[in-house]
Amino acid sequence: MIVFCGSLGSTAEMWGPQLPVLGERQVVFVELPGHGRAALRDAPDLDALADAVCELVVDEPFTIVGLSLGGAVAMTVAARRPEAVEAVVLACTSARFGDRQQWLDRADTVRRAGLEPIVDAVLARWFTPDFDDVERWREMFLSVEPEGYARCCEALAGWDGSGDLRRIEAPTLVIGGSDDPTCPPAAAQEVAALVAHSRLAVIDGAQHLANVERPDEFNRLLEEYL
Repeated sequence: MIVFCGSLGSTAEMWGPQLPVLGERQVVFVELPGHGRAALRDAPDLDALADAVCELVVDEPFTIVGLSLGGAVAMTVAARRPEAVEAVVLACTSARFGDRQQWLDRADTVRRAGLEPIVDAVLARWFTPDFDDVERWREMFLSVEPEGYARCCEALAGWDGSGDLRRIEAPTLVIGGSDDPTCPPAAAQEVAALVAHSRLAVIDGAQHLANVERPDEFNRLLEEYL
């Protein structure tokens, strides 16, 4: 079984470009609270988000693939459930996500004004200027419940996953985007350095949603690893 967990502000739709390489494998797409079909629920920290994954996934062992916040969730699950996780893919993620206050401020903005005020800034970090399918992903982002988005921002505020990364026992593939402004290659290198059994690949010409912007290269890495 393969479990996918995506970025803040995404739904299961973000993994559509990966469907061609999944074949007949059993797959679970985990959505964050208030994202896609996932109900709004308390998400005070990464442990709570990891609990939501473990509630959905009953078959073990499984491979977990996470991107961005989903990568933080994946590393938390892998550290807490070493007997259940047989392999890990951590894409466009980091051991920490910036200043605590910036996330609390973003949560406040979204609660007051919705997602519209931040959508352009988010998309500019997700994709390079040459990417020509932005509108589809704008609609996905704006479909998210603002309260769910805000709660996930608060879960990230002040989070540090370096301890969890050191506890991961499963073999781990770390994927970075060469032009990712949110989790640059240096962040991917740090993640890989903290995991005992890991290898690192950086996709050229990709920003934060590397699996969408460069699906051929992302899928090649994923298929080889699986």
